[in-house]
Amino acid sequence: QVQLVESGGGLVQAGGSLRLSCAASGIIFTINDMGWYRQAPGKQRELVAKITSAGITIYGDSVKGRFTISRDNAKNTVFLQMSSLKPEDTAVYYCNARSQVAGFNGWGQGTQVTVSS
Repeated sequence: QVQLVESGGGLVQAGGSLRLSCAASGIIFTINDMGWYRQAPGKQRELVAKITSAGITIYGDSVKGRFTISRDNAKNTVFLQMSSLKPEDTAVYYCNARSQVAGFNGWGQGTQVTVSS
């Protein structure tokens, strides 16, 4: 059974930093894209950042220049380094992993990030 387990969320003051991690277990196929999405109360889930197995990255406009995504392909793990955090970054952050060959599109349980002003 495939599981995505996130860690690293929490409460931080505006201007601070947090690092999120997500480890995928039970994987027996190639993961193409790994990424992070977030959902704030009353809002739709939105892309924060994603990274392909080749290291190509895409960021949401609101986090460009502040967040950095990276991954360890050997460990099926993805990281999100968040800096210069703003109160509007407050949301539940979800890890996502996709495999084209396996037709897999999985989500983690989510981790809360709260940025106080």
